[in-house]
Amino acid sequence: MEFSAASAHRGLVPWLGLLLTVFLLAFWIPPTTARFTLDSINAAEGQDVILRASNMPPGVAGFMWYRGLEIKFSNLIGIIAWQLSRQITGPKYTGREIAKLDGSLIIKNVTPRDIGMYFVVAILPKSREVAFGRLNVYRPLSVPTLLASNTTVTENEDAVVMTCYTDVYSINWLFNATSMQLGERMKLSQDHRTLTIDPVRREDAGYYQCQVFDPISSIESAPVELDVKY
Repeated sequence: MEFSAASAHRGLVPWLGLLLTVFLLAFWIPPTTARFTLDSINAAEGQDVILRASNMPPGVAGFMWYRGLEIKFSNLIGIIAWQLSRQITGPKYTGREIAKLDGSLIIKNVTPRDIGMYFVVAILPKSREVAFGRLNVYRPLSVPTLLASNTTVTENEDAVVMTCYTDVYSINWLFNATSMQLGERMKLSQDHRTLTIDPVRREDAGYYQCQVFDPISSIESAPVELDVKY
């Protein structure tokens, strides 16, 4: 159900009145406690997510959900209440959000456009409580490519430069499939995309990989073998 002048003239005035009443209640009645919380979530693009409210106050009559930095009508996703047969939707509703009476909000097939702050207002008989959390959405990681300036070098004579090609900012380096400890002859560029070993020594021989990651996943490049002659 959408809110517009046209819909109001089609007999939806009672619903609009209920919305405005609850909307004003959320602004003018002070909160009773700060225990009511909303968990923040990290999700993969295309995943269905559930934003869950915790420490539910007793006597809740319904919930109002918002996406944005402010609790205002233009940020309203929807309202669900015991007296309603279904949720009433607002300007931020995209057709993928389902508000539940247990205080949760389901968002189907999340996209980067869903990233941001979410507010839930618990409607109580004589007060309201507000909780907020953040939804972060991450695109699937692409496999990085690792290239070396030379893969066969001579000990104490040559240097090697390895470059990790990726569009991800979080990079880790692996040596023989374990996290690499930098020695005094090793230097990482400021963006961690380039590793320089100068000069190389026999203990540097082995397999190198760069690993890219975000809060929900990680992926490694194909290994590059460095052969050190001595």
